[in-house]
Amino acid sequence: MVIIQDVKPRITESAYVEKPFDEAKAELEAKRYEVISLEEFARLRTELGKEHHISKWGSYTREGFLYVPQKGVFLVRNSPILANAKKATDCHRNGSEFYLTDEQVEQSLASSVQFKDANSIPTNRFAEDERTVFAFGESAGKYGEFLKEAKIAEMPVYLANVEKKSFARQAWLHRLDEGYGSELDGGNWGLHFNDAVRGVRHASADEGSASHPTFANLSNLQQQKADEEKSAPRNLYAPEKFFQACAKEGITIQGELESKIRANLK
Repeated sequence: MVIIQDVKPRITESAYVEKPFDEAKAELEAKRYEVISLEEFARLRTELGKEHHISKWGSYTREGFLYVPQKGVFLVRNSPILANAKKATDCHRNGSEFYLTDEQVEQSLASSVQFKDANSIPTNRFAEDERTVFAFGESAGKYGEFLKEAKIAEMPVYLANVEKKSFARQAWLHRLDEGYGSELDGGNWGLHFNDAVRGVRHASADEGSASHPTFANLSNLQQQKADEEKSAPRNLYAPEKFFQACAKEGITIQGELESKIRANLK
């Protein structure tokens, strides 16, 4: 199974791999993707619509659920499984939970929200419920509206049972349909199965300049030209000099715009 890139907006790219968690995470990171967060997942679904594959299929996310004796169940921002993907996946391969040290629990709980029960969360309350605000961040309200428009009145929540020792499960956001309703699954067990792991990659400024020239790039060149003009002879700005500078920046100027620039530089 190869990495399948099915989302390529102007700024954020997304791809997924259907392999055991540790293998999928490694493949994504080799291509400079990082495991998607719940907030990024919600934002991309809202932007791309309910008919896009990103809405029709679920995935593991970077968040995790911690099951802590005497304390309860918590959704944490950065799952301890992320830093221990091979070990955690091997635990599931061997039929065991990924148990945590006290230090791992303390570090993970530094950014977390408690889930006191597995009751469904109404989509019209996403912007108010502390659990969905934590999970989906600034996208919480919009994602709730998005699910309402998809005729999903509430998001189911699934949790495992607390044991005598602390353990972690990787969070899974289910697909949109009548059977799952974008369920937030905190009890999904089986990191060793060939389930989906979705990643995101954000285009850097350098990548954007090289492959997608913008008016900002052109403005920078024009400002540079104006500054140099104060202390250099005018013939320094012959048309070919300007277009050579554009080429170095990865900017191609053609047609009517080229004609106008050439006329102004003469």
